[in-house]
Amino acid sequence: MNTTPNMTIERTDAAASATRFESRPATGSFQTVEPRIEVTAPLGERYDEFLTPEALAFLAQLHDRFAGTRHELLAARLQTRVDAANGRDPRFLPETESVRRDPSWRVAGAGPGLEDRRVEITGPTDRKMAINALNSGAKVWLADQEDATSPTWRNVVEGQLSLLDALRGRLEYTTPEGKQYRVTAEETPTIVMRPRGWHLTEKHLRFHDRAGRAMHASGSLVDFGLYFFHNAHALIAAGRGPYFYLPKLESHREAKLWNDIFVFGQDALGIPQGTVRATVLIETIQAAFEMEEILFELREHCAGLNAGRWDYIFSIVKTFRSRGRRWVTPDRKSITMTVPFMRAYTELLVATCHKRGAHAIGGMSAFIPNRRDPEVTERALAAVTADKRREASDGFDGTWVAHPDLIPTARAEFDAVLGDRPNQVDRLRDDVEVTAAQLLDIPSIGGQVTEAGVRDNVSIGIRYIESWLRGTGAAAIDNLMEDAATAEISRSQLWQWLHDNTVTAEGTRIDHPWIEGVVTSVIAGLPRFDGDRFDDAIEVFRHVALEPEFPTFLTVGAYARFL
Repeated sequence: MNTTPNMTIERTDAAASATRFESRPATGSFQTVEPRIEVTAPLGERYDEFLTPEALAFLAQLHDRFAGTRHELLAARLQTRVDAANGRDPRFLPETESVRRDPSWRVAGAGPGLEDRRVEITGPTDRKMAINALNSGAKVWLADQEDATSPTWRNVVEGQLSLLDALRGRLEYTTPEGKQYRVTAEETPTIVMRPRGWHLTEKHLRFHDRAGRAMHASGSLVDFGLYFFHNAHALIAAGRGPYFYLPKLESHREAKLWNDIFVFGQDALGIPQGTVRATVLIETIQAAFEMEEILFELREHCAGLNAGRWDYIFSIVKTFRSRGRRWVTPDRKSITMTVPFMRAYTELLVATCHKRGAHAIGGMSAFIPNRRDPEVTERALAAVTADKRREASDGFDGTWVAHPDLIPTARAEFDAVLGDRPNQVDRLRDDVEVTAAQLLDIPSIGGQVTEAGVRDNVSIGIRYIESWLRGTGAAAIDNLMEDAATAEISRSQLWQWLHDNTVTAEGTRIDHPWIEGVVTSVIAGLPRFDGDRFDDAIEVFRHVALEPEFPTFLTVGAYARFL
C-alpha cells in the first residue's frame, strides 16, 4: 500500500535543494495551491533522514485537515478565560449530561504492553535520558516532547531521532568525556510519547495553506505526525503500538480533534482503526469537569487518564487569579495532594476511569533522591512512599516517577495493593460523589503566604527559565524536579499575590518595590557561568510574573523570542 500522501512540500534549508512550488487553479475564480510544509532551519546530521519529503507531506496533510479546527478551539479557550475572569465558574455541562448518565459505553482500554502500568518513568527524549529510561525497569516510559523538553530545534528533531533509533535497537550515546551509554535491559518499558500541547507552535516549520498563507506549524501536529509516520508500523511489529499522552486539554471538543487525527492517521498509513491508544492528562480545571466526555470522544482509542497535578494547580491559579482574596493560594508547599479540592479531583478521576474501563494513572512527586546526600534521599523516599501509598490505596492503577532510583519505592507500594494483578480497573469507586463546589473549594487549602515562599518562587522561576533557555526542560533545583509546570505555578502565584496586594505572614505587603527587592537579592546569589542565560531568564521572568498583563503560558513568548 502506498502510504505517502499526495502533497507538495518545500525545504528552504541550505542542506537541501528547494522544490519549486507551482500554483494550481481550482474550480471557480479562486487560485488555490497545494498545502506544503517548509523547513526554515538548518539541517543537522541525520535531519534529512528524518525530515523526508514523505514525512513532511504527511505533516502538510495533517495541517490542511486539522489546523483550522485547532485555531477555533484555541479561540474558544480565550472565551473561557474571559468568562472565568468575569465570575463564571467551570461546571458539569448540562448539554452532555446524557453521556454521563449512559452506563453502557466503555473505552478501548489498554493496548498491548499497557496492561500493567504500575510505575511509569517520565523524562525528556535526548539520547542519554532515553537510554536511562529504557534501562530503568519501569513498565512505561513517558517520552516527553512537552514540559520536560525545551523545544529548541535540536531537541525537537534529535529527540525524535532518539525514539527512531530506540525502536530499531540502535540507540547509544557517548559523552564528550568518552562514557558510553547503551540499552542493556532485557525488557524495556512501553513507550508512550507526549507531544506538545495545542497552544504551542513549531516555528522552524512553516505551513502554507491552500490560500497561500504561511504560518508556524502546530507543535502538536509536528510531534505526533513525525513520530507516528516513522514509527507506527515498527511499534506494531514489536508487539506494542503508537501510544500518546495528550497534554493540556481543556474540553471534550479538543479530545474529539485528537480522535479525528488518530482516525485520519491510521487510514493514511493503512493501520487498523483502534490501534492508537491515548492517555489524557487531566491537568486543567476545565478538563476536570469534562472527564467523562473526554473519555467518550476518545473511546475507540483511549487507555486512561492521568492526574497531572502540577499543571492542575497552575490551572487553578491561572483561572481564578483575578477573582479576589477568596481565591488567593498559599505557598506552593502548602498545596499538597491531601487538601480537599485536590482530593476531590483525584477521587473523581479514579471513579470516572474505572466506571468506563480506563486506567487511572497517578501524578509525579517532585521529590528526587540525591546520591551524595543520604539525608536528602531519606526524606525524598519517605515523601514518595506516602504519596504512592495513598494513590494505590485510592484505586490508581499506576503512577509516575522522574528518577530511576524512585522506581523500587513506588513499585513496592503498588505491589502491596495489586499483587499479581496488572491493574485494579475492576475496583469501582461507587462511594465517590464529587460536586462542583468540592472541585472549586480553594479556600479550604489553608496555609499562608510567607516571605520565604515568595523568595522560593522567584528563585525557582528564574533558575528554571534559565535552564529551559539553555535547552534543558527538566531541572533538579533544591532537590526537587522542576519542569515547565512547576515554574508556571511559581510565576502565576507571584502574579496573583502582587496584584491582590497580598500581605505575607510576616506582615509585609507584596507590592512592586518589595518584590523587586526580592528579585534583586535572588539575582545577586545566582551561580553565574560562561554561557548562562540568566539575563534573558530575568527578562522573561519579569514579563510573565510582574507585568500587568498575564501571559497564558510563560513558554509561548520565551520560545518566540529566545529559542
